[in-house]
Amino acid sequence: MRLTRADWVRLLLLWLGGIDLRLTMLAVPPLIPLIHRELNLDEKAVGALVSGPVLILAIASVPGSLLIAKLGARGALLTGLGAVALFGAVRGYGPSVPVLFSATFLMGVGVAVTQPAFPSLVREWFPRRIAIATAVYSNGILIGETLPTALTTPVGVLPLAHGDWRWALAAWSLLVLLSGIAIGAAAPTRRAGSEVHRRWWPDWRQGQAIRIGLVMGMASAAYFGANAFIPDFLDQTGRHNLISPTLAVLNGSQLLTAPAVALWPQLLTGRAGFIGAAVVMAAGQIGIVLTPGAGVVGWAFVLGFSTALAFVVVLSLPPRLAPAGDVARMSAAIFTLQYATAFVIPLIAGGLWDATGLAVLAFAPGILAAGAMAWGAMSLRMPERVQGSG
Repeated sequence: MRLTRADWVRLLLLWLGGIDLRLTMLAVPPLIPLIHRELNLDEKAVGALVSGPVLILAIASVPGSLLIAKLGARGALLTGLGAVALFGAVRGYGPSVPVLFSATFLMGVGVAVTQPAFPSLVREWFPRRIAIATAVYSNGILIGETLPTALTTPVGVLPLAHGDWRWALAAWSLLVLLSGIAIGAAAPTRRAGSEVHRRWWPDWRQGQAIRIGLVMGMASAAYFGANAFIPDFLDQTGRHNLISPTLAVLNGSQLLTAPAVALWPQLLTGRAGFIGAAVVMAAGQIGIVLTPGAGVVGWAFVLGFSTALAFVVVLSLPPRLAPAGDVARMSAAIFTLQYATAFVIPLIAGGLWDATGLAVLAFAPGILAAGAMAWGAMSLRMPERVQGSG
């Protein structure tokens, strides 16, 4: 069955919304040296600044499911994007540490209530093409992670903001606002006969969702930890000029997961994708720590690709595994556990760095997380067929 014009519009909206989920969050890592110096943050604070929104993704995922039950997936998405644009822009007001962290918290709430809407929209708009729709909005998320890391410094947004990190953050939030307006103007309303979201509280007794959330949390912890600690790690090892290219490659390499999945759809059946990604993820982090000079850029490529592969696998699961009407609450359970894990591990990593003064120890928890991810993935029961691939 061919995609209609309305289907292409929906795919575009999914893609734009996916970009918005990460655009303001990942605008911070390239600016960390500037923020660090101006506000006198220690490494624990740096870790909390980058992974703080991740904690909010865990805390607010369940309320996001409730919002979907009340407003529908489209209404929840628009409400969340409005919060992302507003509070993402005011993070640099002052500048002030309390304002920075409180606005980051509220921006994270906006992302959290938006994210569970996407698996529901995929199921509602593309019940027979779940794999295609998931690939489109996950590609948007990955582009949203890549753009700010590649185009903030040394060319792009920061020079346009005259070197002021506060205005650079506001500029990325403006893009979220503009795309949110486009989504609000063009997004189709719920179609007759589409699923109604009445149940919203996750079933915490469902072992499958819990295992998926914890396994994915390990990959997210390595990814967000790398974004948090690579800038200062390279700065302290005399490779400040490599910060931007390393972050750009770390995030840009994720875009290659879509061609990889297209060539080998079996990756989306879950277990093989998770375990293979875990092994490569561990190798990438070890390489970053041990490789001198510009070799760190190559290992950043390896790490970014492997964490993104695991992420795409997870995004495809709720629409494929959850019963009708339960997609949002299963997604909320997975995201809660995933992002709680992704917050705690980088925080521990930052504490190790502060306590010992050894930058390499900031990557040790992520390496251990890769091993835990491979072990946990072995017990997953995954569907054997990729739904909606044709």
